[in-house]
Amino acid sequence: MSDAPPVGCQDAVQAPSASPETAPDATITGVMGTLKTEPALTRTDLLAPPVAAALAQWPADSPVGVDEVFVAPIDAQLADTAEFCAAYAVGLDESANCVVVAGKREGVTRYAACLVLATTRADVNGVARRALDVRKASFAPMADAVELTGMEYGGITPIGLPLQWPILVDTRVVAMPYVVVGSGVRHSKLALPGAALAALPGARVVEGLARPA
Repeated sequence: MSDAPPVGCQDAVQAPSASPETAPDATITGVMGTLKTEPALTRTDLLAPPVAAALAQWPADSPVGVDEVFVAPIDAQLADTAEFCAAYAVGLDESANCVVVAGKREGVTRYAACLVLATTRADVNGVARRALDVRKASFAPMADAVELTGMEYGGITPIGLPLQWPILVDTRVVAMPYVVVGSGVRHSKLALPGAALAALPGARVVEGLARPA
């Protein structure tokens, strides 16, 4: 999802489902809200390069297979949370925002990603700050976030982030059967089980990371 502060939207998300006539080796098309989803690895043209690379190297021991990660094209002008949800009938409570936070310790800037449902906001200067072990934490400047991730602002996702960054995942995200997140670009979204996000390299499931928006 967007790394902009979350605001309202409507309706619920349904997990992608295979059409009865779909052959086992064919492209699976599902619908979440009004999104038309396909297996993400079949549409790398809809992914930022770091995201495509991370999916291509998906851990074999992950509790969720890479074939359960879906992508859907969207209008890039509608990538931010409120506009996206309203346009594609995806629920705020089934969408997650990934924000990059930063803080300094001994003159060195430390970065982390926080992943919270869009009905909530990350406790940046509390829980996230303590996880980074810095005196003060704040949202990373847009230019830094874009340059360091290789992703577009408004499309930053936890998949494919720098390996040294911790990924802090709120427990409510992990509990979701399917959740919508960014794809690294503004013209698409990913949909995947919440458990997959908890299994990403560097991921830490953090109780209380999110507060009500």
